[in-house]
This record gives sequence, C-alpha cells and structure tokens, in this order.
Amino acid sequence: MNRRAALAAVLALAAWPALAARIAAGPGDMTLGDPKARVKIVEYASLSCPHCAHFNEEVFPTLKAKYIDTGKASYTLKEMLTPPAPVAMAGFLIARCAGPAKYFNVVDQVFRSQDRWDNGKIKPIFQEIALANGLTQAQFDACLSDEKTQVAMTERVRKAAEDDGIDSTPTVFVNGKLVATPTLPELEAAIAAAGKGRR
Repeated sequence: MNRRAALAAVLALAAWPALAARIAAGPGDMTLGDPKARVKIVEYASLSCPHCAHFNEEVFPTLKAKYIDTGKASYTLKEMLTPPAPVAMAGFLIARCAGPAKYFNVVDQVFRSQDRWDNGKIKPIFQEIALANGLTQAQFDACLSDEKTQVAMTERVRKAAEDDGIDSTPTVFVNGKLVATPTLPELEAAIAAAGKGRR
C-alpha cells in the first residue's frame, strides 16, 4: 500500500471528529464563496505541483462555476510547498501581495504558467504575472523578501503535514472527508452527499 492509499484508509475510518474539525479554513488560509455554505471544499495544493495545475485547469473551473459562485459551497486553499519549494513559495507570496481580491487570479496564472518553466527562467514569468496584477517592480521585490510572510506560510505547511497528515498534492476534502481521487465526478458525488447532511 503506498502512502497515499494508506492515508486514505486511515482517514476513511473516520468521520474522525478531531481531524474533520481541523480540515477547515484556518488563520491565513484563503477562501472563496459563502462561508456559511453547507458544503465546504478544502484543497491542499502547491503552485509547483503539475497535478495541482491539472486540477486547477480541468476540475476547479466547474467547481467554481457550479458550486462556489452559486453559494452552494465554499472553497479554501491551504498552501503547500512541493519541489521546487522556493518556486511554490514565490508564487504564493506574489498572490498574497496582490491582495485578497486578486489572490486566486494570481494562483490561476501561476498554475497556467508551469509549461513555460522549462528553461528555468521563472522569475521573469512571475514578474510578468505580478505586474499584470497591479504590483510595481519595487513591490514585487519586497514581496519575495518578506520574511514574516514566509515564516507564517512555512508554519501553516508544517501543520498541514504534521497535524493533518498531508503528504501529497492535490489533496481535497469535502466537509472534512477525504476525496481519494479528486476527479470532477468523485467531487460532485462527495458534494451531493455533503449537501444532504445535517447543518
């Protein structure tokens, strides 16, 4: 059994209340949609993760249009750092510096820029994204050197790994329950089941 399957097995034991309570928006996490929605989707994702980029492009748009934008579900992104971790952190730092209103737009643009990273010259791409979202060059430089934000992000990532047992991305929960294979059909089934639960 691989680590992902083992994680799924452990979490499936439980509507484990202690864990389910933690799989929710926490301090510093970014959220879309109605916070009072019955259904709460939580994704652990890294901006340097190709599978997360695929999820962002192929699955998330439908989730957003059909469930999040309509108030049926809220969505929380928990930032993770996968290799190359400095690249993932830089992308998230830029998104945060752009401000809450543009955070998810920057995240989307960083994900969609992954196929341009082949030559290793990623900083100019991130500069382009930052400038397109209202940051000046000085703000971009200051953003990437913001130690306070870096430390806070690293601490959230540590908690996700150690407390929530997250060891791969994307990892998606619906109302605290792991969706082992976060395809659109699996997620829609989980959302339907969660929508029928008690408030």
